[in-house]
Order: sequence, then C-alpha cells, then structure tokens
Amino acid sequence: MNVNRLEKPNDILRELYKNSWLYLMLIPGLVYFLIFKYWPMWGLVMSFQNFKPHLGISGSDWVGLEHFIRLFSEPQFFKLFRNTAVLALYNICFFFPIPIILALMLNEVRVELFKRSIQTVIYIPHFVSWVVIVGISYMFLTTEGGIINDLIAHFGFEKIPFLLSEEWFRTLITGQTIWKEAGWGTIIYLAALSGIDMQLYEAAKMDGANRWRQMWHITLPGIRGTIIILFILKMGDFLDVSFEQVFLVLNTMNREVGEVFDTYVYTKGLTQAQYSYSAAVGVFKSVFALVLVLGTNWLAKKAGEEGIY
Repeated sequence: MNVNRLEKPNDILRELYKNSWLYLMLIPGLVYFLIFKYWPMWGLVMSFQNFKPHLGISGSDWVGLEHFIRLFSEPQFFKLFRNTAVLALYNICFFFPIPIILALMLNEVRVELFKRSIQTVIYIPHFVSWVVIVGISYMFLTTEGGIINDLIAHFGFEKIPFLLSEEWFRTLITGQTIWKEAGWGTIIYLAALSGIDMQLYEAAKMDGANRWRQMWHITLPGIRGTIIILFILKMGDFLDVSFEQVFLVLNTMNREVGEVFDTYVYTKGLTQAQYSYSAAVGVFKSVFALVLVLGTNWLAKKAGEEGIY
C-alpha cells in the first residue's frame, strides 16, 4: 500500500512532464475564465444587498429577496419576459435551423473553389459589428431614401416603415441575426459532417438511395448528436438577446415589443444607478437559463441522446 501511495504522485508528475506544453497552452484559457467568468460571479451578492459603490459589497446593507420581489411585482415584468421570450423563439424557430441547412447545402457542393468562396462570403458578416449591420439595414429599409422602400414605391405601393413598426421589429431583429451569424454557425456542422463515414454513402448508393435519401438516412442522423448538444447550449442563451443589436434598433415607436431584459438592465443599472436591482434581473435570467438547460438535457437523455453531461 505504501508503494502505491508513492507511485501515484510520481505518475501525476510524469504525466504533467510528458504533456507539459499542452498544459501550458491551457493556462491562458483557464486565466480567461477565472478572471472574466468566475470572479465576476462574486458580484451576484449585490442582488441580495442595497449596494452602494462607496461602501462596496462588504459594507452594503443586506436586504435578502427584496429586489427579486420587486422584479416580479413590476408591471413591466411580464412585458419584458414576453418580448424576450418571443425573440428567443424566433431565433430558435428561424435562425437555429439555417446553419444546418447551409452546412447540408455546402456539403453537397463538389467544386472545392466554389465551395470555399461561398463559405468565405457567408462567414464575413460575423466579423462586422452590429453598428455596421444596423447601419446597412437602415440604408435599405428607411422610408427616406431606403433602397427597399424606393422599390416598393416604384411599383406603386405604399412605403413600409420597417424601422418604426412594431409588426416588423421581431422580423427585422431575426433577419439581422441570420444575416450576421448563420454562416459562422455552419463551421461546427461542417466539421461534424466531415466525420461521417463515406462508406455509408457508398453502401446507400449500391442500395439505390438517391441524394435526398442519403441526406435523410445518413447525413442528418450523423450530425444529430451535434444538433442536440448545440440546441441544449442554445437554451442557456434563451433570455439573452444581443443587447447592442436591440439597443440600436429600439426607438419610441417599437419599444412596446422591443424592450427586453438586457435593455431594461441597461436603463435601471447604468442610467439610473440601481445596481442591486439590475443584478437581481441578471440572477433571474441565469437561474431561468440553468433550468432550461437542465430540462432540455434531461429530455435529450430520455430520447436516447448523450446530452452535455
């Protein structure tokens, strides 16, 4: 027994030495998560306090669940939850399948130069800031000189106030998200597609399966696990919408359907200095997201998938 106890530390040291460069490369990632992800969680204590900047977290008065009670009692709460949830459902229903469809289409392209060119074109918007994306949308959709509305007027129809309309707000936000992020989302699915055994396609061809049959019975089942995992992770961002995007598109005419938790936190936390209350809103979002992730993962396991843990 004593010999085994001595061997275990030696095995650990030997493993560390053998893979020392790999562990060194791991350090920047660990430092990033410790500084920017885990250390800020200490600030969640603010949500249970009446936080005063000059007193700090250690000196501020403890108020328990007061801010959470206030949040759920606010007349705006259900409007905020509805607006945020509807935008999230739009993203899940319309945005989430787009990268899968694009990856399947690109996977069918056999001319490598054309395939890489298309990939590059659809990836580029990911690297463009939301300010530019919203600015381009404004150029296209404004009623005063917008290209789309000029075409509508040219054909004799009345111009549509896309940027000021409540009816078009969610469609506009979802369309911008698809334009900016759909191409980038195909990367993971293309990587998953590259791992499918090509012999399965050869066997399917010998059995007389056409391209649609091959896609339905081989390609989609081959990436089903990846789709499930990404869907579970997507549930973690259910109440997180792009603050910068929504903030730039939001105005007095569409605020009734456009005000979401993130813009509400900005208003209460930064412009009105209600730090503890805005922290309570963040805690509510995090807990709700955790419940969704755990629930979705449980359903995935019940359906026979591996899930994320």
